Amino acid sequence: MTRRTLVVLIAILLVVIPLSAAPPTPRPIPKLVVILVVDQMRADYIEKFGQHWTGGLRRLLDEGAWFREAAYPYMTTVTCVGHSTIVTGSFPNTHGIVSNQWWDRATGKPVNCVADAAETLVSYGAPAKGGTSTRNLLVPALPDELRVQLPVPPRIVSMSVKDYTATTMAGRRADVAVWFNAAARSLASSSFFGAAPVPFVAEFVKAHPVEAEFGKAWRKLLPDSDYLYADDAPGENPPAGNASTFPHVLRGAGDTIDADFYTAWVESPFSDVFLGQLAETSIDRLKLGRGRGTDYLAVSFSALDFVGHRYGPRSHEVQDVLARLDQTIWSLLAHLDRSVGRANYVLALTADHGVAPIPEQIAAAGLSAGRIPTADLVARVERALEPMLGAGKHVAHMVYNDLYFEPGVFERLQANPAAMRAAMDAVRSMPGVARVFRSDELDHPFASAEDRIERAALATFLPGRSGDFIIVPQPYWIVGAGSKGTTHGTPYGYDLRVPLFLLGKGIRKGQFLTPAAPVDIAPTLAFLCGITLPAADGRVLGEALLPVPAPGQAPSAPRKQ
Repeated sequence: MTRRTLVVLIAILLVVIPLSAAPPTPRPIPKLVVILVVDQMRADYIEKFGQHWTGGLRRLLDEGAWFREAAYPYMTTVTCVGHSTIVTGSFPNTHGIVSNQWWDRATGKPVNCVADAAETLVSYGAPAKGGTSTRNLLVPALPDELRVQLPVPPRIVSMSVKDYTATTMAGRRADVAVWFNAAARSLASSSFFGAAPVPFVAEFVKAHPVEAEFGKAWRKLLPDSDYLYADDAPGENPPAGNASTFPHVLRGAGDTIDADFYTAWVESPFSDVFLGQLAETSIDRLKLGRGRGTDYLAVSFSALDFVGHRYGPRSHEVQDVLARLDQTIWSLLAHLDRSVGRANYVLALTADHGVAPIPEQIAAAGLSAGRIPTADLVARVERALEPMLGAGKHVAHMVYNDLYFEPGVFERLQANPAAMRAAMDAVRSMPGVARVFRSDELDHPFASAEDRIERAALATFLPGRSGDFIIVPQPYWIVGAGSKGTTHGTPYGYDLRVPLFLLGKGIRKGQFLTPAAPVDIAPTLAFLCGITLPAADGRVLGEALLPVPAPGQAPSAPRKQ
């Protein structure tokens, strides 16, 4: 090799591999991760009712990253499934929570998604029975991975008025995991998270007794002219002893505090205010976001779900819950700004599912809508199978849209095609049923599904926990919701489409029309925290992330949308 050739090679190497290349700039990690879930919040509530919001929800619209096309891609859109999806970043067929409950074929009993007989209830009030855990969750949640992967263990706080939402969002361990327990008439936790009440939570309960709100009236926050649609519409289902129009007075069956009073409180905006205040107290007492590591706070606001089931998505009650929640979230965001600092936390807000319109209201508008009574559907299947399989009980149970046969019956149907056809035809003959899937047909990969509805069924289906028949109602038809009110749990837009907002450290504000889903929240937050999720089905919402400046470069200002 000549001297000239050697000089040329060295010059090329210096160009290709600069000896003074600076290492990449690491992405700054937030000091606090916050997940807010608004139980049963439909995406279209923003367009319909958002013009009257001036607080926290308005700030998310003005300052956050808003994914306007966010929707769940699976079928069983119910609470425990949604919360599990949000905190794991995986679909139900991965994380294992296929419904709020499912039928245990071995014991012949229903299984609650978080109930755990090996645990005991830790009460902040009267003694009560029961215990919860996340042992039914098949993959770790985001707080678990924060605890395992970060050098400084996080402080983990999760709260709701529902046990299965607070439990699920907490993961495997938590400093605080609490909910409202009707038997305890107060907050409660599980021995899974600790053997005794947390002292500052006990102090909060004593200082903010629910009983102090007995006799309080829930009145409209906004002027009457700001509420859309008719009040007291057909199909609404107010609680016993209460009016179907405002004001709604928090009281029991009589003039004393009883179980009915606590139900009325839980199903009012005042329970959301209570949670917001407890979240603010937790931030202060645990110094969330002010330590050396990254902490985690999850709050699930449940009032909208209870009110939506009773009064429907067009009701003045739903609109008022949202207007008041706007104020509650404003207070929480302001508290985060003061205590943690705007530049130190990242927040996601979404919902676990939407809700169907009340069928009677849709039918009155001339569209096909109605109710599919579970007992009637089961009776049709039994009548169809009796000539084929003989007398006796063939259907064990129905949970939402899942039908479970008695042990051995489905295997007999598989061996008898005529009997299988008879059972499926019986289901299809029920008014309001669109399709029915057999469990042995849902054994192929999600991506190979022929249509959207089949993909939705596959994403929820897990052998052993899901039903033998998966029943898909027609649009605006609901399964097993009684004679009034409404529910959710279908693969249609009113159940699938939910809000999805990101706000805070590392987030680019703006509106995004790219495909997104709540399953993307945990992967995105994990990326911002510099960790990975072992079984994520979601993606990092990179379009909403601010770029990391190159070495020596000043951070760029957020791009105007």
